[in-house]
Amino acid sequence: MLNALIVEDEYLAREELSYMIREHSTINIVAALEDGLEAFKYLQEHEVDVIFLDINIPSIDGLLLAKNLHKSSHPPLIVFVTAYKEFAVDAFEVEAFDYILKPYNEPRIINLLHKLESQAGLPAKPAEASPVVAPVRTVNLSKGESIIVTQCADIYYAEAEEKLTWVYTATDRFMMSMTLSEFIARLPAEGFFRCHRSFCVNIQKIREIAPWFNSTYLIKLYDLKAEIPVSRSHTKAFRQLMHL
Repeated sequence: MLNALIVEDEYLAREELSYMIREHSTINIVAALEDGLEAFKYLQEHEVDVIFLDINIPSIDGLLLAKNLHKSSHPPLIVFVTAYKEFAVDAFEVEAFDYILKPYNEPRIINLLHKLESQAGLPAKPAEASPVVAPVRTVNLSKGESIIVTQCADIYYAEAEEKLTWVYTATDRFMMSMTLSEFIARLPAEGFFRCHRSFCVNIQKIREIAPWFNSTYLIKLYDLKAEIPVSRSHTKAFRQLMHL
């Protein structure tokens, strides 16, 4: 089995890549980190076979980290992840195994994963017929002893409060006995964005994006007076999502 480390500071990109690796290969993801220095420290104590390494990451950029790893006695295979095609040349200067461009091209990644497995002498994960899954349209919200079947499009945002989650529509709010992560898992991924550890927002309900301190943002919504913060760790993904 190949053990892999993902180093990617964009939450959405990290989650999407993790999903495709799990779905289309037998490669085992041992950790997913956001920071180059954090990855360097991790690799001092752990050996991995392959690293999916974003070039533009905090602390130590991906190219510098790769150059350091290349000097080790048993360097892992490096697969660079970048949004900029011009970095591909730099990638091969450190003898990278391959590179992935963002936004991801799933067939390209599947082919890369099969190449990695072939390199290690592993059989590729057999393709499975994809079941037809109806898109998520509604979610059940609790109101007293009643269950209110609610259109996902009618949800404006959700807010965590310890192990509970408050869900807001234009006219009401609902208390859910679950964590925010558990509630988000019930929503369609393409319509909602987790902008903060305590907040998830419906992208279609955003009316205004106001600059806030430390280069972050406050989100203002249609119909509601609430102001939703975008944390620093989610700002980069938010900018990309909203084309800022």
